[in-house]
Amino acid sequence: MRRWIVNFLVMIVSAGLLASCGLGALSNNPASSPTDTSATPSSIDKSTIEDIPKKSPPATTVSAVKVPRLTGAATVEMKLKNGGAVTIAVDGERAPITAGNFIDLVNRGFYNNLTFHRVEKDPPFVVQGGDPEGNGTGGFTDPATSQPRNIPLEILAEGEKTPTYGRVLATGVKPQLKHTKGAVAMARSQLPNSASSQFYITLTDTKFLDGSYAVFGYVTSGMDAVDRIQVGDRIESIKILEGKDNLKQSNEPISK
Repeated sequence: MRRWIVNFLVMIVSAGLLASCGLGALSNNPASSPTDTSATPSSIDKSTIEDIPKKSPPATTVSAVKVPRLTGAATVEMKLKNGGAVTIAVDGERAPITAGNFIDLVNRGFYNNLTFHRVEKDPPFVVQGGDPEGNGTGGFTDPATSQPRNIPLEILAEGEKTPTYGRVLATGVKPQLKHTKGAVAMARSQLPNSASSQFYITLTDTKFLDGSYAVFGYVTSGMDAVDRIQVGDRIESIKILEGKDNLKQSNEPISK
């Protein structure tokens, strides 16, 4: 009897260890996705991204969500502490929620002094930053609510007038905003509505990301400075040059 009890306890402990290892791998490994590992952002892993299914469940209904919107275009300038300035054109017409979230964080000064925690240059892929933790596991916490703020996956398909929310595009459907060199997009976890503050800039065309991640702008000048970014380099500041008046707070439904 005593031996049976001992064996039972060993089985319970072993199962607990396996469960813990699995959770740790999902939540603490910054190389696991251009993602957000905390249902907030993480990092971009090409093998993981390529595994994201193109055929997904129906879009999550996201209605009456109080998140910032960008109702038009905006231009921001990112200055790097290692030298160089990068100008980004932000597209609020085709990615109003994603662009609005980014411009709101820029307006708050959220990105100032944060680092680029992931840089993939061999072969050229992306640089990724915007994590207050500096390791790929952090995101933005709204001081007004003391709660993390996440935004839905938002992709406007070719030929459509309104974006698709809450799911990746089906195979063969192309987005209007594509992952060409210099594209700026939001990182997220495998949960489609998990993007928060982490963003990445593509160092080359990365078509396999199209339809799975939300592009919201493009580098229009300073790509040479982006190409020089190393892991740990800091953002001195990001400021809005034009389009601040297009930033709105709204409770209007974004999906029907």
